[in-house]
Amino acid sequence: MKPNLNLNWLRTFEAAARLSGFSAAARELGLTQVAVSQQIKSLETKLGHDLFIRHPKKVQLTQAGKAYLPSVREGLEKLSHATYGLFGSDINRTIVVRASIAVLTWLSPSLNNFRQQYPNIKLKFVTSIWPDPVDTQKVDVDIVLMPNRKHAESSEKLSDEFIVPICGMETINKKYSIHDLSKMEPIHIVGYDDHWSRYMNHFEPVAKASNVETMGLQVDTSVLACELVASGTGCAVLIERFAKRSIDMGRAIRIVGEPIPLHQSHFFFKTETANEESVSAEIEAFKDWIRSEFSASDTKMT
Repeated sequence: MKPNLNLNWLRTFEAAARLSGFSAAARELGLTQVAVSQQIKSLETKLGHDLFIRHPKKVQLTQAGKAYLPSVREGLEKLSHATYGLFGSDINRTIVVRASIAVLTWLSPSLNNFRQQYPNIKLKFVTSIWPDPVDTQKVDVDIVLMPNRKHAESSEKLSDEFIVPICGMETINKKYSIHDLSKMEPIHIVGYDDHWSRYMNHFEPVAKASNVETMGLQVDTSVLACELVASGTGCAVLIERFAKRSIDMGRAIRIVGEPIPLHQSHFFFKTETANEESVSAEIEAFKDWIRSEFSASDTKMT
């Protein structure tokens, strides 16, 4: 008689093998680490073979595990494709979207339009502020900002970006020159520390403002920089579309200089799920909406 295997054990085995850890598999599957360990042990007992070598912080497939994994993976994929092929319209799929806090904040006012159009698609947003090497969350849509010269062939360009200086509303009746900006207290955004010097040097390549190079006030997100500026604390240089959305949302800030090219762009970066036929229609619907948001924003800025 063939062994009667629990399908959940097989899914747990595949996740633990792919992620090289029981803790990572537990996070992806929504289980506790103890539950994952128990399911793997039950499967090993049923099969009569150890599938993993346990290490303190990771696991490693045994020879039996390596031989078994391709068949399990193929079986799960066939089952998934058959299920979505027959009942796809009735299944709610959660799309995992990774982007910076600034991008997610910029998208949030328009998000309800997508949800009204696609009520059966569930969304999970994760931020990419400081990627955790232990975080093995499977991502469906990955939006990244990177230099144009470094983009990979597998990425899709969404936008050209420009940067602008922003100050609080106390400057509403004053026009700021580059000389004026050089006297302001700069707020530096970690990861974008060169934005101030890039902006200033665009207009005055030789004469640098001494205080622009100081790091008296640093924050780790554009969103926090914008809030500090709105409260009257210093000035910042932001990506133009983020600054304009903040103004549209009622933040007490204003743009006090003309935009200059950042020479960086937002891209869709290729993910693990890019070639999965069972979910591609839903992911593509969301990506189409993202494309339209960037396009509409670019039109408004020109």
